[in-house]
Amino acid sequence: MLKQIEGSRAVAEAVALCRPEVICAYPITPQTHIVENLGEMVKAGDIKGCEFVNVESEFAALSVAIGASATGARAYTATASQGLLFMAEAVYNASGLGLPIVMTIGNRAIGAPINIWNDQQDSMSMRDAGWIQLYAETNQEAVDLHIQAVPLAEELSVPVMVCVDGFILTHAYERVDIPTQAQVDAYVPPYEPRQILDPAEPVTIGAMVGPEAFTEVRYLAHYRQMQALGLIPELADAFAEQFGRHSGGLVRGYRQDDADTLVVALGSVNGTVKDVIDQLRERDVAIGSVSVISFRPFPAKRLRAMLEHASRVIVVEKSLAVGIGGIVSTDVRMALAGTGIPVHTVIAGLGGRAITQDALRDYLLRAHRDAVERVTFLDLRHDVIHREIERLETQRRSGPVAENILRELGSVADRIG
Repeated sequence: MLKQIEGSRAVAEAVALCRPEVICAYPITPQTHIVENLGEMVKAGDIKGCEFVNVESEFAALSVAIGASATGARAYTATASQGLLFMAEAVYNASGLGLPIVMTIGNRAIGAPINIWNDQQDSMSMRDAGWIQLYAETNQEAVDLHIQAVPLAEELSVPVMVCVDGFILTHAYERVDIPTQAQVDAYVPPYEPRQILDPAEPVTIGAMVGPEAFTEVRYLAHYRQMQALGLIPELADAFAEQFGRHSGGLVRGYRQDDADTLVVALGSVNGTVKDVIDQLRERDVAIGSVSVISFRPFPAKRLRAMLEHASRVIVVEKSLAVGIGGIVSTDVRMALAGTGIPVHTVIAGLGGRAITQDALRDYLLRAHRDAVERVTFLDLRHDVIHREIERLETQRRSGPVAENILRELGSVADRIG
């Protein structure tokens, strides 16, 4: 059914259609609307056989989901930013125990300084925690990925994060096709857990493991992720057959077959990238893009096959590895090892800064002429940076950097102090 609907509400309806049995909720912007909507549905009796658990923190939300999943319940939660960091120990526990929890990340910048707007630093901080990570480009894909995430998690007994750009998607109203319950029931099988706590057959979950076995345990977690590289495309193909549209998978190309320059990105920024590519194609610039949907497991072989004919690769990153530059870029370079193809990083959109078509088009034109550095910060205010560096080098008591920059920019918030 086509609906003009907020992204968060669309995600909530998709989750509800997957028949969760336990939903654990703690509010944090920008994911709050998702669990609020699910809470209303549970209260109204629209999700049968589901318990909605209000908890006191994000750590508790995932901890309750871990307990529920261990007993054989289909469990779901959502979080963002500092909330994901607060539950970090539980994030590793869920994957280490092999529990098929599905969790939405409403991507948001991490403080300090405090920032509620979108980038992807939060989910990137957990990229090595053992969860599958899927990134949605649109609200339609956010709906579809949640439906695909449930059988993916349960078949492999691995937790899945579905990453949805905060505000850009979560709070945007778009036309979205919400499937029927019958369609989802035909695609998502009844939950048959691979492991379960049963008083009649007691077992220990999460026991102490010493050096004699820890490497093997970790390897098997890696093995399941490698299995996901095969299962994710299968589920995407089955989804297309069941629902009549292509969504999900590992990667997706756009005008890439004859491109000299290829742009790699995750999430909603791919919409802007495609618009700019269309504009540059009208100017006979041979450029295309590849959207990475599955960041963990990382589809290195598939990505290499799509990029290896290019003369250069540009990775648009909405996150930053302080001290080195790009996060996704490192994996892209690994995938292209031995090809000699240069990989450039452009850091963009941090803290919700707009990634404009003009700025991106100018950068990509320069990149196409091989006139960019290895790492570029899009729309960086160099004048402000230079003045702050001078202050830091000349004044020992230079004050907090964030507040100094706000003062430079004439921020109202700074003048209030």
